[in-house]
Amino acid sequence: MDDRELIRLAHQARERAYAPYSNFLVGAALETREGKVYLGCNIENASYGACNCAERTAFFKAVSEGERDFVKIAIVGGPRGAETCATCAPCGICRQVMSEFCENKTFQVLLEGEAGEILRFTLDELLPLAFEKT
Repeated sequence: MDDRELIRLAHQARERAYAPYSNFLVGAALETREGKVYLGCNIENASYGACNCAERTAFFKAVSEGERDFVKIAIVGGPRGAETCATCAPCGICRQVMSEFCENKTFQVLLEGEAGEILRFTLDELLPLAFEKT
Protein backbone atom coordinates (compact mmCIF):
# COMPACT_ATOMS: atom_id res chain seq x y z
CA MET A 1 0.00 0.00 0.00
CA ASP A 2 1.12 3.53 -0.69
CA ASP A 3 2.63 5.20 2.40
CA ARG A 4 0.41 8.29 2.06
CA GLU A 5 -2.71 6.06 2.02
CA LEU A 6 -1.54 4.28 5.17
CA ILE A 7 -1.07 7.67 6.86
CA ARG A 8 -4.59 8.63 5.76
CA LEU A 9 -5.97 5.46 7.36
CA ALA A 10 -4.09 6.23 10.57
CA HIS A 11 -5.81 9.63 10.63
CA GLN A 12 -9.14 7.85 10.19
CA ALA A 13 -8.34 5.59 13.15
CA ARG A 14 -7.29 8.62 15.22
CA GLU A 15 -10.84 9.96 14.96
CA ARG A 16 -12.02 6.97 17.04
CA ALA A 17 -9.58 7.54 19.90
CA TYR A 18 -10.98 7.59 23.42
CA ALA A 19 -8.78 10.07 25.27
CA PRO A 20 -10.86 12.08 27.77
CA TYR A 21 -7.93 12.51 30.19
CA SER A 22 -4.96 13.50 28.03
CA ASN A 23 -6.93 14.82 25.02
CA PHE A 24 -4.05 13.47 22.92
CA LEU A 25 -5.51 11.39 20.09
CA VAL A 26 -3.44 8.75 18.31
CA GLY A 27 -4.24 6.53 15.35
CA ALA A 28 -2.31 3.67 13.78
CA ALA A 29 -2.64 1.68 10.56
CA LEU A 30 -0.76 -1.64 10.48
CA GLU A 31 -0.16 -3.38 7.15
CA THR A 32 0.41 -7.11 6.71
CA ARG A 33 2.59 -8.61 3.98
CA GLU A 34 -0.60 -9.59 2.11
CA GLY A 35 -1.79 -5.96 2.16
CA LYS A 36 -4.47 -6.23 4.84
CA VAL A 37 -4.64 -3.23 7.17
CA TYR A 38 -5.60 -3.19 10.84
CA LEU A 39 -6.49 0.12 12.49
CA GLY A 40 -5.97 1.06 16.10
CA CYS A 41 -6.54 4.08 18.32
CA ASN A 42 -5.48 4.94 21.84
CA ILE A 43 -7.97 4.03 24.53
CA GLU A 44 -7.63 5.68 27.93
CA ASN A 45 -9.00 4.73 31.32
CA ALA A 46 -9.28 6.57 34.64
CA SER A 47 -6.75 4.01 35.88
CA TYR A 48 -3.86 5.04 33.61
CA GLY A 49 -2.26 1.58 33.80
CA ALA A 50 -5.30 0.21 31.96
CA CYS A 51 -4.76 2.49 28.94
CA ASN A 52 -3.76 1.05 25.57
CA CYS A 53 -1.82 2.76 22.80
CA ALA A 54 -3.02 2.89 19.20
CA GLU A 55 -0.10 0.81 17.96
CA ARG A 56 -0.75 -2.03 20.40
CA THR A 57 -4.47 -1.90 19.66
CA ALA A 58 -3.71 -2.45 15.96
CA PHE A 59 -1.21 -5.24 16.68
CA PHE A 60 -3.48 -7.02 19.15
CA LYS A 61 -6.40 -6.88 16.72
CA ALA A 62 -4.24 -8.32 13.94
CA VAL A 63 -2.63 -11.03 16.07
CA SER A 64 -6.03 -12.04 17.49
CA GLU A 65 -7.16 -12.57 13.87
CA GLY A 66 -4.19 -14.86 13.18
CA GLU A 67 -1.86 -12.38 11.47
CA ARG A 68 1.87 -12.67 12.12
CA ASP A 69 3.58 -11.16 9.06
CA PHE A 70 3.77 -7.36 9.13
CA VAL A 71 5.59 -4.90 6.85
CA LYS A 72 4.84 -1.42 8.18
CA ILE A 73 2.78 0.77 10.48
CA ALA A 74 1.74 4.42 10.15
CA ILE A 75 1.25 6.42 13.35
CA VAL A 76 -0.28 9.89 13.72
CA GLY A 77 -1.23 11.82 16.81
CA GLY A 78 -1.72 15.15 18.45
CA PRO A 79 -3.88 17.20 20.77
CA ARG A 80 -7.63 17.15 20.28
CA GLY A 81 -8.70 20.07 18.08
CA ALA A 82 -5.22 20.88 16.78
CA GLU A 83 -5.10 21.82 13.10
CA THR A 84 -2.02 19.68 12.52
CA CYS A 85 -0.69 16.59 14.25
CA ALA A 86 2.57 16.44 16.14
CA THR A 87 5.23 13.93 15.18
CA CYS A 88 4.14 10.99 17.29
CA ALA A 89 6.68 8.20 17.76
CA PRO A 90 5.68 4.94 19.45
CA CYS A 91 6.40 4.55 23.15
CA GLY A 92 8.90 2.00 24.43
CA ILE A 93 6.27 -0.61 25.25
CA CYS A 94 4.83 -0.37 21.73
CA ARG A 95 8.32 -0.67 20.22
CA GLN A 96 8.91 -3.83 22.22
CA VAL A 97 5.54 -5.30 21.12
CA MET A 98 6.45 -4.54 17.50
CA SER A 99 9.76 -6.31 18.02
CA GLU A 100 7.92 -9.42 19.20
CA PHE A 101 6.08 -9.73 15.90
CA CYS A 102 8.28 -8.01 13.31
CA GLU A 103 11.68 -8.26 11.70
CA ASN A 104 13.49 -5.30 13.28
CA LYS A 105 15.76 -4.65 10.29
CA THR A 106 12.97 -4.48 7.68
CA PHE A 107 9.76 -3.47 9.48
CA GLN A 108 8.96 0.17 8.64
CA VAL A 109 7.51 2.75 11.06
CA LEU A 110 5.97 5.73 9.27
CA LEU A 111 5.41 8.95 11.18
CA GLU A 112 3.91 12.16 9.92
CA GLY A 113 6.18 15.13 10.37
CA GLU A 114 4.80 18.44 11.56
CA ALA A 115 4.91 19.79 7.98
CA GLY A 116 3.01 16.75 6.70
CA GLU A 117 6.06 14.93 5.34
CA ILE A 118 6.42 11.19 5.95
CA LEU A 119 9.29 10.18 8.23
CA ARG A 120 10.46 6.58 7.74
CA PHE A 121 12.33 4.45 10.25
CA THR A 122 13.14 0.80 10.61
CA LEU A 123 12.22 -0.72 13.93
CA ASP A 124 15.94 -1.31 14.46
CA GLU A 125 16.50 2.45 14.32
CA LEU A 126 13.79 3.08 16.91
CA LEU A 127 14.67 0.16 19.19
CA PRO A 128 18.38 -0.62 19.10
CA LEU A 129 19.44 -3.58 21.20
CA ALA A 130 15.86 -4.82 21.55
CA PHE A 131 15.16 -7.39 24.23
CA GLU A 132 14.61 -10.63 22.32
CA LYS A 133 13.49 -14.05 23.36
CA THR A 134 16.24 -16.66 23.34
